[in-house]
Amino acid sequence: MAQSNRRLPRFARIRAEKTMPRGHVEIIQVRPRRLAPTVEVEAWDLRSDADHRRSSDRAVTLFQHEHLSVLEKLLGRPVEFSQTRRNLAVRGFNLEVARGAVLEVGETRLLVTGRCHPCARMEETLGRGGFTAMLGHGGWTACVVQTGVIRRGDVVQLHAATGV
Repeated sequence: MAQSNRRLPRFARIRAEKTMPRGHVEIIQVRPRRLAPTVEVEAWDLRSDADHRRSSDRAVTLFQHEHLSVLEKLLGRPVEFSQTRRNLAVRGFNLEVARGAVLEVGETRLLVTGRCHPCARMEETLGRGGFTAMLGHGGWTACVVQTGVIRRGDVVQLHAATGV
C-alpha cells in the first residue's frame, strides 16, 4: 500500500480500494484577481493560470456540492456556490476520503492538503452567521501536482497510483 494511504482511516482505505469512488465537477469558478468576485467558467486551464499553478498548498479550493443544502438549512436562506468563494464544486464524491491523497480532476492532478477553513469574508458573502455555518463545511484545499484543463462535468476520482 502506498505511503499516502496510511493517512486515511483503515475503513476509508478498504472502502476506497474496493469501490474507487467517482464524482464530477459541477461548477468551476475563478477570480480574475485577488479579492475580486468569482466568475463562473466552463473550463479552467491551470497551465496558463500562474496564481493557481504555483506550489501553494491552497492553490485550488474544492467544495462538496451537497453541502450547499446544509448551509441553506443552517442559515435559513438560499446559498449560491459563488458565495463560498471556492474554485470547484464537486458532486457525488466524498472529499473527506481524499484527504492527503491525489485526485484526478480532468487533465489535472491535485494533492488534497487540508480543510479550507472559513475566513471573515464569509460574513460578507453569506451574511450574518456565514462564518459559523461554514465551519466543517468549508471544503478542502489542494496543490497542483499536474497542470491541465478542468472542465465542467469532468470526472473526479482518486489517482490510481496513490493506492486508494
